[in-house]
Amino acid sequence: MRFSATKSKIINELGLLQGIVEKRTTMPILSNVLIKASKGRVEVMGTDLEVGLKTFFEAEVKENGQAAVNGKKLFDFVKLLSEEQAIDFIKKEEHLIVRSGDSEIKILAAPEEDFPAIQDAGFDRNISWTVSVFQEMIDCVIYAITQEQRYYLNGALLSLKDNQIELVSTDGHRLSYTKREIDGLRIENEINQIISKKTLNELKKYDDGNLDFDFDDNSLFFRVKNRVLISRVIESKFPNYQAVIPKDNPNVLSINKEELTAAIKRVSILSSEKSKGVKFDLKAGELRLFSYNPEFGEARDKVIVDYQGQDLEIGFNSQYLLDFLGTVSSERVVLEIKDENSAVLIKPEEAPQGVYLYVLMPMKI
Repeated sequence: MRFSATKSKIINELGLLQGIVEKRTTMPILSNVLIKASKGRVEVMGTDLEVGLKTFFEAEVKENGQAAVNGKKLFDFVKLLSEEQAIDFIKKEEHLIVRSGDSEIKILAAPEEDFPAIQDAGFDRNISWTVSVFQEMIDCVIYAITQEQRYYLNGALLSLKDNQIELVSTDGHRLSYTKREIDGLRIENEINQIISKKTLNELKKYDDGNLDFDFDDNSLFFRVKNRVLISRVIESKFPNYQAVIPKDNPNVLSINKEELTAAIKRVSILSSEKSKGVKFDLKAGELRLFSYNPEFGEARDKVIVDYQGQDLEIGFNSQYLLDFLGTVSSERVVLEIKDENSAVLIKPEEAPQGVYLYVLMPMKI
């Protein structure tokens, strides 16, 4: 194998693969990327057996071939090279030589036959929407994804219907739901698939454009321009999230998002490090916040609010509140509360882009 290419064509693709290749040494081959050169282009791929990426760039291919080499070492070297000079890649016996001007590295290659096969997708369903819209939706749900033995909680539920996309996540203590209307999205039968947190994080890195989606019994496929992301299907049933979203909670709090965020941050400085608990004391026209830590002391704050309902005290995990507030574009947010023991519904007061709901269980403080 022998080819030449400019740094600008290579570096972004190698950079994206850094989020895919395995950093641990349980299976050394998974720390490698497989490089295949033929017919004026070079395909590069990596996988950790859960998520894989196939991408390509144009190159002057002088000799077809392939090589499997450590993905991080290759990226670290290429990113330090000059933009002006071409980079030569030469497979010679058991090494890949990478050379640019007077700079050269010789990386030991792994046996290509040991590299795991990565599935191909035909994208025959013709399902497509814009990357930027999906990235906004991912931001609304990714913080509520957990990592545990209940596999259905390790990702977000993607639900596709005619002209509509939904994403839902939950960790058992909170639930985040968002929906967008997508003109021209044609879905013959409703599609429901759980997408892993790692896959969602990788999709957030892509430039804007169209995102093509497909799936089979084993994998989900996402294509953006020259890149195809492959994610293993999570075979589990997602909880009935519709039953969790509270309806007709009578006590309604409307508050400026920035003022609430600042007050929570101030008070939570002295909250318990384990529970991160902050107590809300609600009365007509005002919200008082309180936290206590036996090792350090207590903190209090007050915010003027629009509150319709009975006087009540209710506790929350402050970080859970801040996770939601950090993703809201609306100037004000609304909390709909039943009582101090029941799930609270939180949402932007205005959500022109689509629906965004956050369900949070209170805590005893």
